[in-house]
Amino acid sequence: MANTPQKQDSTAKPDAEAFNPFTQLQEAGLGNLMGMGTAWVEAISDLGAEVAGFVAERIKEDVKTQHEILHCKNVTELQHVQAQFMQKAIDQYQAETGKLVEMTSKAFAPKTTDS
Repeated sequence: MANTPQKQDSTAKPDAEAFNPFTQLQEAGLGNLMGMGTAWVEAISDLGAEVAGFVAERIKEDVKTQHEILHCKNVTELQHVQAQFMQKAIDQYQAETGKLVEMTSKAFAPKTTDS
């Protein structure tokens, strides 16, 4: 006779072992992961949106620079376009890094409650 697989009870409680990684993280000092709340999720979402917006702006700059390069008449113009591109990229990356550091600091700053 062939063995038929046993049907699992759909009302069974979840295995405690499934939550073990969360328990280990809490014990490691990360605190209650379930209590991070919507504010933290929103902050991470804002960070993601900021990075995506920055990348989109940088791609626009890349396309603009390629267009300018294609229209250069001599090597001097090409060098000027490339130098402008590099300086603008450096300035934008510095500004974006500062913005992301500030956003991250706010996202992970301990919340104080007013009494």
